[in-house]
Amino acid sequence: MASNGAANGTAPKITLYTNHRCPWAHRAHIVLKELGLPFEEVIIDLDTPREPWYLEVNPRGVVPSLKISSGDVVDEIITESGIVSQFLVDAYPSHLFPAAGSPSGALKRARINFFVDTWFSKVGSHWFKILVAKSSEEKDTLTKEFLGLVGKEIEPLLKDAGPFFGGSDKFTLAEVLTAPFILRLYSLGNNDLLPKSIITGLDALPNFSKWAAEVIKQESVTYIWDEEKVLVGTRKRIAILSKPKP
Repeated sequence: MASNGAANGTAPKITLYTNHRCPWAHRAHIVLKELGLPFEEVIIDLDTPREPWYLEVNPRGVVPSLKISSGDVVDEIITESGIVSQFLVDAYPSHLFPAAGSPSGALKRARINFFVDTWFSKVGSHWFKILVAKSSEEKDTLTKEFLGLVGKEIEPLLKDAGPFFGGSDKFTLAEVLTAPFILRLYSLGNNDLLPKSIITGLDALPNFSKWAAEVIKQESVTYIWDEEKVLVGTRKRIAILSKPKP
């Protein structure tokens, strides 16, 4: 697959260790789909202790893990979703991430990195707190805080989305790294696991709502998405976390 930078025109041999319910592993699926890279998939059961063979692949036992052979790279293992995604966009240049080596390219890369950092450092963890809040009053307070942060921190960064980050008409690494969480945010809000006011509040943000609507319908985001399994898994996790400690 020479168009994706594969060595000598030969597609790389990629194995992705994954679980379709995991938003972090979802990132790897998105970037591979956007790059058009073929890969084999090994599903890891996250509901049981990891088998010894997988702990040899990834001693942390988490997903995703990526094994790749291409050119002089032979059966190398890369772990952690952000690092896997960064490796792939660096190894196979595309629309997702500008090439380094020029001030304009470096600036676009910096803008993308800042957006992703802002989402996860300022906003990303707040909606999980809403999921496990004990009372409706606590949920309401946390929801208002979350919407305020999205409006303050994220909305201005999407002012030139067209429809994707930075005025791009195609996905960028900004979408790759945040889309699994945006998709789940809307799904949980539309299925009563998060307050409906989250959806109405996000819809009131013109930049964010237009951008998110495009993000969550992208084929690279939806092709492994099984909403029912994610909802069932989320309900189980909430039940476990909500049990009183002995």
